[in-house]
Amino acid sequence: MNTEQNGSASPRTSCAQVMVTLAVIAMLVGIGFAAGMATMWLTSASANEAPTVSAATAETGGDGVEDTDPFSILDEIRTILADEFVEPDQLDPREMSYGAAAGMVAAVGDAHTMFVEPVQAAIIEEDMQGSFEGIGATVDLIDGVVTIVQPLPNSPAERAGIQAGDEVLAVDGESIEGMELMDAITLIRGPEGTKVTLLIRRESLEEPFSVSVTRARIEVAIVESRMLDGGIGYISLTEFNAVALDQVRAALREILREDPTGLILDLRNNPGGYLHMAIDITSEFLPRNSLVVTERPRDQEEASHHVVRNGLATEIPLVILVNGGSASASEIVAGAIQYHGRGMLVGTNTYGKGSVQSTHTLTDGSSLRVTIAKWVLPGGRILDGDGLTPDIVVEITPEDAAAGRDPQLDRAVDYLQEQGR
Repeated sequence: MNTEQNGSASPRTSCAQVMVTLAVIAMLVGIGFAAGMATMWLTSASANEAPTVSAATAETGGDGVEDTDPFSILDEIRTILADEFVEPDQLDPREMSYGAAAGMVAAVGDAHTMFVEPVQAAIIEEDMQGSFEGIGATVDLIDGVVTIVQPLPNSPAERAGIQAGDEVLAVDGESIEGMELMDAITLIRGPEGTKVTLLIRRESLEEPFSVSVTRARIEVAIVESRMLDGGIGYISLTEFNAVALDQVRAALREILREDPTGLILDLRNNPGGYLHMAIDITSEFLPRNSLVVTERPRDQEEASHHVVRNGLATEIPLVILVNGGSASASEIVAGAIQYHGRGMLVGTNTYGKGSVQSTHTLTDGSSLRVTIAKWVLPGGRILDGDGLTPDIVVEITPEDAAAGRDPQLDRAVDYLQEQGR
């Protein structure tokens, strides 16, 4: 069971709606996002052992609903479909059970409690580990077609000549037309050293062509760092996965060797990830013993998490960049730094996710992700539905984006330079 922080998502569609890395998707993720239920969940021992109550003898509860075992209706529906549906060959018991599981979990009314089918669950888990075996490209489902968004630098995909915008029509001779994104990715990814042949359609060419790619292990870089004008250090973190702390610490050491006058940590569009990573990374910026976050679970004592070691950047002037895509673990880091007065938040309001999820891997490889606690910022604030408000609010307009301008980053640099004067 893993405890994670992840952005909200629909139980059955979230993974396919986001751009994903081929075979990283082997999370969101969790982180996230990283997060269902086996068929037996639908007809559990307790349900099977409950006494059968006929319609003639059933008692009616206060809500007007017969007081029978509520899960027995699933067996009734399955039996009726098996006996009466006009095209019985279309009845796939596994897909039916997954659909029922997803509906059951969705009925609790919590967007972060979700059922994830085996393929998606494996993809999210591999993504959260920070490396994968595949061709190394981000993809999306565009107008129903699996499309290369971008080959990763120095990846097998890039070396094979695959380009952004290429459409993947078939994998090893098997058409993927109409296939779900996750299913297509499962065909494309595979063990290091093996080959996969993709049928590619490129807008500049009249006919599709085949390309063979040798899969490799790809280490996913989730941190970007550089020095900006004026002696300001810049670190961007895109996800709180299993390697986030190592990459952030490596970037900090490199930046600090340049003796910067200030530091910017960019958490914009970071959807979160592992809770313990949020605490570890916050510990790089706050003094020892500072309160980072408190978990408020069901029927248990609260658990407070503090900085437990000496961080690398506890005194350098600091700005955190945030926006509406900064969620969960990102909000833990930003909220703790803001509360303790350690740094300024610049940007726009964050997403507002204040819950902790545990992930249960089920017998068939699917997973069930359950909200088990609320997390509380220092000072007692719970952020569910109400994100952090930056100390300095700066919007990015469509015109800014089209022109490649970043007024949020510019304002962060100006603020740090003003502090150094």
